[in-house]
Amino acid sequence: VALGLYFPRREYLENVYIDEPAGMPLLHIRALKDSQEEGVHFHLCQNLIISRARSHENNWFQIREKTGLLYLSKSLDREDFNMLSVGNWMPLSKVMLYVFLSSHPFQEKECDSATRATVFLSLINATAPACSSLTARQLCFTEMDLSFHIKENKPPGTFHQLQLPSVHHLCQNLSISYKLLAAEGVPFRYNENTTGVRVTRSLDREERERYELIAKCTVREGFREMQVEVPFLVNVLDEDDSPPFLPNGTDTADAVVEFNRKEGTVLSTLTVYDADTTPIYPLESSRKKYTGTIITDDPWISETFRVEHIFDEIHFSPNGSQVRGTRHEY
Repeated sequence: VALGLYFPRREYLENVYIDEPAGMPLLHIRALKDSQEEGVHFHLCQNLIISRARSHENNWFQIREKTGLLYLSKSLDREDFNMLSVGNWMPLSKVMLYVFLSSHPFQEKECDSATRATVFLSLINATAPACSSLTARQLCFTEMDLSFHIKENKPPGTFHQLQLPSVHHLCQNLSISYKLLAAEGVPFRYNENTTGVRVTRSLDREERERYELIAKCTVREGFREMQVEVPFLVNVLDEDDSPPFLPNGTDTADAVVEFNRKEGTVLSTLTVYDADTTPIYPLESSRKKYTGTIITDDPWISETFRVEHIFDEIHFSPNGSQVRGTRHEY
């Protein structure tokens, strides 16, 4: 069972054309580790989910267990397309595959692990277009946003492959190169030899919650050169690792109670900040996390006074970047 391994993105999209050869690489799926010692193994569920929730045995797609490379194990011909499409008249059919993760080789080939990513494949009723007819955007990037989620306090690792395996396989006359444009000191590196993007150290969400970079791609064909840039976003996922804190360290508040106070009169307030979590909905779940109690043996006090708890999302600004947190008022 994979306890710590996770996918930095939960969904992948790719196009598959008729008559592409068996062995054709389609997509590189990546995973990140919870601890350095973990192994990474990928497994494909052998069911294709077809539009309108029909299921079909997967005879065409395989994944390399060690590398996460999804490829065509059998050419998809027109007959296959007709069988997998809802009706022959449709120009494309969408099918869904599930990829699972484990820190050990998969013993049973089943489809019930919680750690899974979904691959959406658009089966297109046409042969693959000529490389010369594709735009720089199509040659460099898929239709997916380059948006990733990386957990804080986890070991470094490669979480994305910029080069498109299918384009690299089909368009060998073109030279396609990438760069990752980022501010100095940002914990991400692009490796030109592998085209992988790596997180270089463990992240801390309370230090920075979001990184906005740019992936730049250059396509050269003879003397012609085209360039395209797209946003490359990394969101840091929170782990409950920072205790709540009190502004100025004050953990008590004095209350003076005068006679003839009306019901609902606020006598005293105490504020607690939590940089670690943000309000979760339904609100009751957030309330249960923190409770305010009057400690007394006097039943009259318990009947006469109560602690109310309100909270809202606020922003902290460590190192000049905005990080969300919660302010609790009692």
